[in-house]
Parts: sequence; C-alpha cells; structure tokens
Amino acid sequence: MRNQNHKYLVLPGPVEVRPEILDAQSEWMIGHRSTAFADLFARMQTNLKQAFGTESRVFVQGSSGTGLWEGASRNCIREGKKALHLVGGAFSERWAEVSKLNGKDIDVIAVDWGKAHTAEMVEAALKQQPYDAVCAVHNETSTGVTNPIKDIAAVVRQYEDTLMLVDTVSGFLGAKLLTDEWGLDMALTSSQKAFALPPGLAFAAVSDRVLERASQVSNRGYYFDFIEIEALLKKNNTPSTPPVSLMFAADRQLEDILNGEGLHGRWQRHLQMRDLTLNWAQERGLGAFAQDGYRSPTVSTIANTSGFDMDAMAKFMSSKGFSMDKGYGKIKGKTFRIAHMGDMQLATLEEVLGGLDEFLAGN
Repeated sequence: MRNQNHKYLVLPGPVEVRPEILDAQSEWMIGHRSTAFADLFARMQTNLKQAFGTESRVFVQGSSGTGLWEGASRNCIREGKKALHLVGGAFSERWAEVSKLNGKDIDVIAVDWGKAHTAEMVEAALKQQPYDAVCAVHNETSTGVTNPIKDIAAVVRQYEDTLMLVDTVSGFLGAKLLTDEWGLDMALTSSQKAFALPPGLAFAAVSDRVLERASQVSNRGYYFDFIEIEALLKKNNTPSTPPVSLMFAADRQLEDILNGEGLHGRWQRHLQMRDLTLNWAQERGLGAFAQDGYRSPTVSTIANTSGFDMDAMAKFMSSKGFSMDKGYGKIKGKTFRIAHMGDMQLATLEEVLGGLDEFLAGN
C-alpha cells in the first residue's frame, strides 16, 4: 500500500523509489579505500556488466548523466577531428551543446522533435566525411522517442575509426539494450530513471576502443579522465570520493532486478505499460507525440489535443496522490509525459490513468 503522506512520482526522473531501496542507503558507512568498499564495487561491477550486456568495464561515477556526456566528448573526440551528433529533442540538443562548450568540432543531423533518426541518415553522413564519433540518444526523454540504436550502430561499425557513443539515460533497464552485441563503444546512463534509484550516480559501459582513443587525447579534463577512472577501476575503486550510500542502494537494486524479474521480464513489463498508456490516450482522443514505430517503453509523450489546462491536471492528480509531468522544453503545455518506468507496476499505472479519466470527465 502506498504512503498517503507521499505523492507517487509519475515523472520521467526522478522516479519513484521503493522503500527497500531507500532503506539500503542507511547501511553503516564504510571507507571508500577499504576492503569492504572494494568488495561492494566488485559485486556491482559483475552485475552492471550483466545489466549492460557487456564483457568490458562499467564506470561508476558520482554525478548525473550530464557529467558522462562531458566525459564522452572530452575523451573520445580528438583535436582536429569532428563528431556527429544526432539531435531530435531537448537532451540530444544539450549533449551537442556540451561538446561545443568543450571546444569540440561537431556536425549535427537534426530531426523534428517527435521524429526518430534512422541508420540511412547516419550512413549518408558517414559517406561524406570521417567522424571520430557518432553521439546518439537511445531514448529521448523530452519526446518519448526511442531511436533504432542497434541499426545505427551497425552502420557506424563499418567505419573502423568512428566510435558509437550512446546516451541511454531514460532507456537503460527499461528499454532493450545490448551493448556488446549491438557494437556500442560507450553506453551511459544515470540512476534516477528506469534504474529506479535516487539521483546522484552515473554509469557507463566503456569499450577498449574508447580507452585507446582517450589515450590519444591530451586534454581529457580531471574529474572525467577515463584513463584515470580505468586505473582505479582495476583496483575496484574510483579516483574521487564516491557516493557510498547510493552505491549500497544500487547494489540492492541490481540484485533484486537480476534475481527477480530479470532483464527480459523488465523490458517486457515496460512494453506492456507503454501499450496500455498509448491505447488509453488513443481511446480518449489524445495523440501520441512520438513517431509511430519508435515510441518509448519508458515514457509516453502525449499530445494535448483537447487543450486542457496542464496546471489544473497536475493539481487534480496531486489530490489523488500523484506527482505529474506537464511536458518539457518547447513542447511543454502542448504535451505532457506519462512516465511508466522503473519499478512501477501495471496496477499503479492503471490507477494513474483512472485519475486522469476523472479529470478529463470534469473538463
């Protein structure tokens, strides 16, 4: 039963966190240079590799996913070379901006918000000139679009000197992702989305090719220097002080996911929640903003075709015990997002949609 003093988060981050995971943060503190921490890190490393589908390493950082954008841009794009950014929403736009602010030379393939990038678009660009990296967002949180990363990566891997860098912040552990099988060089994420943890941790599956590239870059920065992170990772540690309490929570969550419903079960549950949400929207005369065939398993961006007051909706749903989203960026108000990610179950989503039905009936 839900706590009546708490509004359940139906937000695309931070998402609702189970009490068991919150409680895991209250473990006795340990020193981050201790054997106990090394054991914790090693256990997490094993489970994170399984979760990402990789035989390589997984970086664990005390930051948001934004920090690993900067790390990817600084470590993977050489001086005098270019990166290709695939832009089609607020967060893919922001990653491209991060690259530019770090002095990197970039080109952009831009699509309208709500549209997906295709492998053919990327192939056409790569035929024109060489790129050090292709930077793509797996699941665009602002628009509810899941890009066909597997197909795009298959094209990129035909170009030996081009790295495939992927933001899967709102995709990881909600939408299918197979890092090694798909040929991704870096897949980065953060804790507060479908991982269903508190904010503050970022993770990245990182290939040997990325580390080889980083060794060719002189100015990698300090906090996100991949060579230094790798050196400490080999000792089951981190260069700077990690958020140990959050790591206890992540350790518990990984164990619960992998030994509970499993990755395939988790992916399937998210698809079921997506389908339930989109069917509900269609039956109420509301539109799906994302392009058909590319609609996210973790967040549905719903077109507000009836023009109801978003603030009134959020206030009504708050009275029902739910904290709702009202859209993001330039499509705020024109759309709203229903986040069905993390540990949310179908029964809870049905309760959310029932509350929205009550609101719509009164408008």
